[in-house]
Amino acid sequence: MNLFSSQVLVCGGTGCAMEGAMDIANTIKNELKRHRIDNEIEVIRTGCLGLCDLGPIVIVYPEGTFYSKVDVKDISEIVEEHLVNGRVVKRLAYYESVDDYNIRSLNNVEFYKKQIRIALKNCGVIDPEDIDEYLAVDGYKALEKVLTKLTPQEVIEIIKKSGLRGRGGGGFSTGMKWELAGKQVKDQKYIICNADEGDPGAFMDRSVLEGDPHSVLEAMIIGGYAIGASQGFIYVRAEYPLAVERLKLTIKQAKEYGLLGENILGLGFKFNVEIRLGAGAFVCGEETALMNSIEGKRGMPNPKPPFPVVSGLWDNPTVINNVETYANIPQIILKGAEWFSSIGTVKSKGTKVFALGGKITNTGLVEVPMGTTLREIIYDIGGGIPNGKEFKAVQTGGPSGGCITAENLDTPIDYDNLTALGSMMGSGGMIVLDEDNCMVDMARFYLDFVKDESCGKCTPCRIGTKRMLEILEKITAGNGTVKDLEKLEELAKQIKVTALCGLGQTAPNPVLSTLKYFRDEYIEHIVDKKCLSGVCSALVEYSINPDKCRGCSLCARQCPVNAISGEIRQPYIIDQSKCIKCGSCANKCPFKAIEKK
Repeated sequence: MNLFSSQVLVCGGTGCAMEGAMDIANTIKNELKRHRIDNEIEVIRTGCLGLCDLGPIVIVYPEGTFYSKVDVKDISEIVEEHLVNGRVVKRLAYYESVDDYNIRSLNNVEFYKKQIRIALKNCGVIDPEDIDEYLAVDGYKALEKVLTKLTPQEVIEIIKKSGLRGRGGGGFSTGMKWELAGKQVKDQKYIICNADEGDPGAFMDRSVLEGDPHSVLEAMIIGGYAIGASQGFIYVRAEYPLAVERLKLTIKQAKEYGLLGENILGLGFKFNVEIRLGAGAFVCGEETALMNSIEGKRGMPNPKPPFPVVSGLWDNPTVINNVETYANIPQIILKGAEWFSSIGTVKSKGTKVFALGGKITNTGLVEVPMGTTLREIIYDIGGGIPNGKEFKAVQTGGPSGGCITAENLDTPIDYDNLTALGSMMGSGGMIVLDEDNCMVDMARFYLDFVKDESCGKCTPCRIGTKRMLEILEKITAGNGTVKDLEKLEELAKQIKVTALCGLGQTAPNPVLSTLKYFRDEYIEHIVDKKCLSGVCSALVEYSINPDKCRGCSLCARQCPVNAISGEIRQPYIIDQSKCIKCGSCANKCPFKAIEKK
């Protein structure tokens, strides 16, 4: 076994991988060989570090030097300057990780300061494809403790006392769900991991599966022991090929080490896990639709009750939790219920992982204690709104959630507070919107998504969302009426109380929340026939300011429909009857003479 003097960690999450992280890792290895120091320095591909906007990321330990936006062509310089000669490559070092280029801990970087990483504890730290690295950070110690020292009921009591609630959106008590399933008298029970992450902009579960898959598997085995189940299923989207590949490797390694299978750790407990691939249906994130899919049926929801803990997969008691929920379990078992419940708020314990995206400086993955305010996440962690733009709203909970405005930025985030604001926690998507976003168009976008993803089983969702979308399209096209607004609101309220499943019942939320907080924008679209954000093209008009136009003719040459005419060195004009409002002229004008109204 080699004892390495240094380690080079290369972020291997999907985002960095798409930017060439695997080529970077291989190039580092080749450069180390060329300098004959490959036996002194170890190269490790990790999971997501969270700061996705800075990828590809390379970190050199023990110093902790954080290199961002690294390219393959930078590697020879990093190896020669830093790893051979001990000099930081200043042009690539992330400015917040250095103080006059004296290296500081990443914990002092603003992005990480207010985070507490529990579910993401090992992401970006270990090689997710090496079970020995997981074992080195106390991996499977929780399972050993459970099988050797705790009864199934004692395990359930720990989870109940911890206050852990489901991180998939519903927020139901995890311990109570396990207890209900454990009380069922049945020879066969099941544990399911819901990794069907379908919200636009959400990548929390994917990142955990790519960066720390063994933690999820360990938790599923613990759950199986607690409720008396011998079989587990991981239902994961086929669109996550890296996560699927690493899950397959994780299951194989766990079996080889005696941590999964017929006689786990030689203690007589049997538990096996299989992977099931989802075909990309958003509705299969709903637990009964997911189980139908596993059974080989069409992924459509069933009425409840009975609930899965009583009659689930193949009519047997079934516990379904999402990836993030499971990722918390090993740490709770090892550190205790009191430790976990000391983090967060009275009714929402622990931390929550959010995928922070949209109009935000630091796009990425964050894990914060429940009770952290939206302002802290957006400004302290996310770095605020880029390009000097004003914050407008943040959409939480994806298509099932709603928007939250500036007046509520200081609201502590937990399940109940978000629901009170007309949104929801959801699985953890958080899309930041600025002054250039049109809230009517945003509502239209989510309705378009939900309409396409409706399974069609119930009339309110199948037809109701389509009618809502038609009204929104009419409004954004400049043809809406005040009566349409009344119809839209009434239809949204009816769908909420009549749709079959939770996804259908929450589908109107983006519309209702924008109507609540941004009704004036709807009125502008309907009465004034204006989209002040300039997003709805039918309500936008481009004109040329004669005082700024130099008569260069670039706009006319750029126009695809010959709507612009004029003479050289004289102000040009736009024929509004021909203009298709594509914006090509405004994008190309070097004098900013073309204005959008």
